Amino acid sequence: MTIPGGVKAVRVKVTLACTDCKQRNYNTTKNKKNDPDRLEMKKYCPFCHKHTLHKETR
Repeated sequence: MTIPGGVKAVRVKVTLACTDCKQRNYNTTKNKKNDPDRLEMKKYCPFCHKHTLHKETR
């Protein structure tokens, strides 16, 4: 993604999916420079009705 002026965007949109039920519940952004690896967060899954690990999907 390029911002007017020729500057590349460092923050990219990512989708987080529950590791238990595989539902894609959350959208967020991450800084590719600071976090080159896949993002993992513990978030609430409304389908599982509990807090589970959510991983970045492509």
